[in-house]
Amino acid sequence: MAVETILEGKNGAVVKIGTDHPFAIIGERINPTGRKSLGPEFFAGDYSRARSDAIAQVEAGAAVLDVNAGVVIPGADEAKMLAEAIIEVQSVTDVPICIDTSTFEAIEPALKVVQGKALLNSVTGEPESLEQILPLVKQYGAAVIGMANDDTGISMDADVRFTAAKTIVEKAVEIGIPREDIIIDPLAMPLGGVQDAGVTTFEIVRRCRDELGVNLSCGASNISFGMPDRHGIDSAFLPMLMLAGMATAITNPLATEVRRSILAADVLLNHDEWSTNWIAVFRAREAAKAEAEAANA
Repeated sequence: MAVETILEGKNGAVVKIGTDHPFAIIGERINPTGRKSLGPEFFAGDYSRARSDAIAQVEAGAAVLDVNAGVVIPGADEAKMLAEAIIEVQSVTDVPICIDTSTFEAIEPALKVVQGKALLNSVTGEPESLEQILPLVKQYGAAVIGMANDDTGISMDADVRFTAAKTIVEKAVEIGIPREDIIIDPLAMPLGGVQDAGVTTFEIVRRCRDELGVNLSCGASNISFGMPDRHGIDSAFLPMLMLAGMATAITNPLATEVRRSILAADVLLNHDEWSTNWIAVFRAREAAKAEAEAANA
């Protein structure tokens, strides 16, 4: 039986992640790295865009929301902004939260304010990261994403990245974190700089699924960075990841082409019982189209 990661949001909202379930989209848009306007807004205490983005992503199919507050602004307090952003996002939606930070000091304040069982993104195979972050994951009962790199950086060798992933899983299990609460990110590299990035990612996904018995995730849009027609690449990449054994990914649910490819892959992989989700989305789209046509008649 496939491993199942269970996340919880507000008001009893539960998301089950695993290859026996529909693919879980982690909405990527509440992140100042890719959306420069968010940084100054967060710094000024304005989270209105984060709230509206949260609502829009959930309506478009996001099962989990990634929240990141990393900004390069002198005097910015990432720990404070991340905690505030999580509170604001959870004021308008019930879905689970993926806490996204590379700043250790921001992790515990975020874990303290989040409602439900969160997903922490992320820990690496570096000894300092393992020693600092894994005990917090266990203490707060969170799930965690482990990035398949270590203190030597990100290797282009699939074997080296798999070894880093194995180290994370073993250390996490050793301190009492359930295997089902460990999700590995194989680190999808940009195709523009690494020609075999897709093939390497698929190989690591299959090995982690088969040999480590954990779920897999990634920042899916990394693969197309620097390429033309990024959504075209992403919409092909995600179904291939799903076939390799990935059950969730950080991506943009508002990208219609990407969302459609995930829904279709769920149907073809028999993860959408009787094509229920596919048919519901189609009917909603047709109803919206008919309403728009009637309004313009």
